[in-house]
Amino acid sequence: MAAVALRLGVLLLLLPPPPPLPAVRGISGQSRSASATAQPSGPPAPSVRETPRRPAAIPTAPGPGVGSSPAPEPPPPPETPAPLAASPAAAATAAARAGPGPAPVTDVATLCVCDLSVAQCDVNCCCDPDCSAADFSLFTTCSVHIVTGDSQLCTQETAIYSINVAAHPPERIFKLVDQNNPSIFCIHATNYKQALSFIPPEMPTSQNFDSLLKQFEGVTFSAESDVLLNTELDAQNFSDTNETARYEYGVPIQTADAFLRLPAPLVSSQCSDANPAGFLVNQAVKCSRMINVGNCNTTQALSMLFYTNSSILAVPKSSQLVNVTVQAITVQSLSGTRTLLNSSDVLLLPKNLDNQVCINVVLGVSYSITYTNAGEITDAAVSFVLGTINTKMLPIQQSFEITFTQLNTKPVPLSGNPGYGIGLPLRAGFRPTGSGIIQSTNTHGQLTVLQSSSNQDCLAVEGVRTPVLFGYNMISGCKLRITASTECQLLANIILNVLKGQNFPEYVASFGNSQAQDVLDWVPITHIQSSEQGLCQIPVSFEIEVKWTKYGSLMNPQAKIVNVSATVISTILAQTHFGSERTIQIASSVTFIDVSTPAEPGYKAPPTIDAKLPFDFFFPFV
Repeated sequence: MAAVALRLGVLLLLLPPPPPLPAVRGISGQSRSASATAQPSGPPAPSVRETPRRPAAIPTAPGPGVGSSPAPEPPPPPETPAPLAASPAAAATAAARAGPGPAPVTDVATLCVCDLSVAQCDVNCCCDPDCSAADFSLFTTCSVHIVTGDSQLCTQETAIYSINVAAHPPERIFKLVDQNNPSIFCIHATNYKQALSFIPPEMPTSQNFDSLLKQFEGVTFSAESDVLLNTELDAQNFSDTNETARYEYGVPIQTADAFLRLPAPLVSSQCSDANPAGFLVNQAVKCSRMINVGNCNTTQALSMLFYTNSSILAVPKSSQLVNVTVQAITVQSLSGTRTLLNSSDVLLLPKNLDNQVCINVVLGVSYSITYTNAGEITDAAVSFVLGTINTKMLPIQQSFEITFTQLNTKPVPLSGNPGYGIGLPLRAGFRPTGSGIIQSTNTHGQLTVLQSSSNQDCLAVEGVRTPVLFGYNMISGCKLRITASTECQLLANIILNVLKGQNFPEYVASFGNSQAQDVLDWVPITHIQSSEQGLCQIPVSFEIEVKWTKYGSLMNPQAKIVNVSATVISTILAQTHFGSERTIQIASSVTFIDVSTPAEPGYKAPPTIDAKLPFDFFFPFV
């Protein structure tokens, strides 16, 4: 037996090695070209196509030497058989596996969550398609650095944005790389587009009408059509020799004497006049100021001249000046009522009356700066709120605001992209017959509610409104004193104007970025009347109910408004005796209700194991 085993071992040693198998590139080895070099941050290295190894060379005996006998010449190795050719089906399968992967459904290069202004460049938003190279040169950083798709994919495309401040002028750097998911449980391919992101509908034009007709002409719509979002960025070349001075983001706006002052609270709530206004930095602040009413005419911060006396430099360190023009003047009385003056060409200076009352005191300042994409200021306007104060109102509260608008643009502020953002105002408007939605650019001209005041007088707060903010439940109210001589119908109209305002909108946008021409993206406001039977009915409550839902992917749901209702609750006014007074409480409220259906996870049926045991598996027990 030992001899037989030895012969078998020698025979096995003399047999040739097995032929190498043809190398087939697996799915993990597929690659895709990108506009920039991929720099994965995870630990796994990119897969490399393996090649078959050569059989190791058989070592030969050393040559003849001193005291050595010549070794016998080894027999020639047998010929290695050629590898068998793969079948056509196997070759097709291997080619399919080695081919490129499916195209990504979500193009991360077109996603931009910080793009909140229509047809206008958002400050420090490096992915905004409305920004040109000149706009990027004014940025100091990118508010959104990395934009990724689905994190559960094995290979996900990532857009990286940054600003090269060392360049002259500074320029934006954009990279599109592929990152590998280190998890062993990842999604290799996806083909359901509606589950990844919200795709806005494509507007029909003369160029794409035929393609849209083919897509939507049947009974069912095609889910495999691609929505191409082409973003064209204006490229402008700047030369260091022709470079001129310009304002950059955050740089203080210079004036003829120093800089544009925007008082703000620094350490405490007291106003500090040393706060400069930064270029492209929108601000809205409130602060208090302790003054002497008897010397109000000598305090510079209470006069209009303090905010309009200095001219603004068009660009830093230049001789070109831009005068600050007065756009509007609103006068506020001691009771809080405000009146807009017909003319803004008047100069109203603070004036003391009997050391107890001071008129024409600056209570609010609002700057509006117009600039070009080259960082040059072309226009500056200011609006004032001048009020009357007395010694009981000290310390007084002042509000200051500054906004920037690019030249030749009409910015319409968005409240989200695409869904609503928490704390942003609800976009509302009107729809004339045969037209699209007309939206006011003024936030206070949209969906608003009654704003409460300290004196709780309904007649004093008429016209004072506050915008409805998404996700914020609000309640406000006031009191109204009536007598026996008050006419019922006139009183009802006055209260209704206080609750609803002068122009209550008809539609509310479903999404934060709904366009005015897309009428189907706007929800009509349903009006409900709830009253008691009687002769004299007056409204006492105005309730706005907003129902919204989470729309889109579970990973990134978007807030969508699905229904808005406005309910006016009226009550019967009892007859008041002659000479007596009665006080009525008026209330207004806003309620947001989440009507989203809870997500239910779905699982596939467990696999069945079709296993057959041999007939003698339990032998000899059975």
